[in-house]
Amino acid sequence: MTLSVRLEPLLASRVEQEARRLGITKSELIKDALERLLGMKNPYVLLQEVRRATPMGRPDASENTGQKLRQKLRAKRAA
Repeated sequence: MTLSVRLEPLLASRVEQEARRLGITKSELIKDALERLLGMKNPYVLLQEVRRATPMGRPDASENTGQKLRQKLRAKRAA
């Protein structure tokens, strides 16, 4: 559904700045704000879900990243 809303220039500017800062569209920012305001999305509940989730992928993936990158680059040069 498309919805048009007229915003005061100051509010429109703030929406645009915040969306740019977060790297999302203005529509995504506004939809997220409405979902939180209407109780459809609770950031605290989302955080709890993420914290209790089981580890994804390889738990050691973020260890020794510099060393792993150097090894890959050396292997690439040798090829």
